[in-house]
Amino acid sequence: MTEIISGEVVESRILLIRGKKVMIDRDLARLYEVETKALNQAVKRNLARFPEDFMFQLSESEKNELVTNCDRFSTIKHSSANPYAFTEQGVAMLSSVLKSERAVLVNIAIMRTFVKLREILSTHKDLANKLALIEKRIDEQDDKIHSVFEAIRALMEPPKSKKKQIGFKRETEKE
Repeated sequence: MTEIISGEVVESRILLIRGKKVMIDRDLARLYEVETKALNQAVKRNLARFPEDFMFQLSESEKNELVTNCDRFSTIKHSSANPYAFTEQGVAMLSSVLKSERAVLVNIAIMRTFVKLREILSTHKDLANKLALIEKRIDEQDDKIHSVFEAIRALMEPPKSKKKQIGFKRETEKE
């Protein structure tokens, strides 16, 4: 079976909003080849299947930020309705609401992409932790090297002797 949509297409549609990886209703509707209105109506008919951790509606400020950052959302700039954002679980639930062959195939592709992203992020976390340890060690070594250089400089400079002043000395300055 050939892949219905590429992982890159799905990956480019996944956004980070409220600290969660989500897909916007308009992007999902395009992938499922349905109207956004039809997708949202199907969701509203089955709201019990979409708790807050599966789907949430963007606030006005989040919508404005989305429009500002993503050119593909310019059409919703003046819309009175704010878009919905679906988490990975919400996208999985959509296949049971949208009962079509395409919905099933698109969901499989989306789930694979979410899993791939999770694997990549866990790898990056491991690398980030290792880099942090290396940076800490380097900082400690830098401090030690800096101390050594200061000690060497102190040894290289001859001690400063007090030069005798030329001329007459005041009574308080006499030795």
